Amino acid sequence: MHIYEVLKRPLISEKTMAMRELSNHYAFEVDRRANRHQVKDAVEAVFPNVKVLDVRITNMPAKHKRAARRQVVRHIAWKKAYVTLAPGGTIQVFEGV
Repeated sequence: MHIYEVLKRPLISEKTMAMRELSNHYAFEVDRRANRHQVKDAVEAVFPNVKVLDVRITNMPAKHKRAARRQVVRHIAWKKAYVTLAPGGTIQVFEGV
């Protein structure tokens, strides 16, 4: 898998912003086939001057939601990665949001 296919998008929510400020954790949606070593290499390649200390990965299950008139919509399963950076490291995508 190519290094630029691993990271799909950064996750920006109230929870991830609090994690960023308190413990220097960043959250990304990653490819479902990616493992923690590939995520670490991708973050360090895409964002220079950043040292990754730890990567935690969570599989988010598919969800079924009911739409109008008995119609059921299925959202696909996806994978989330929490990346811990070394002290002093920041990712510019998240700054100023």
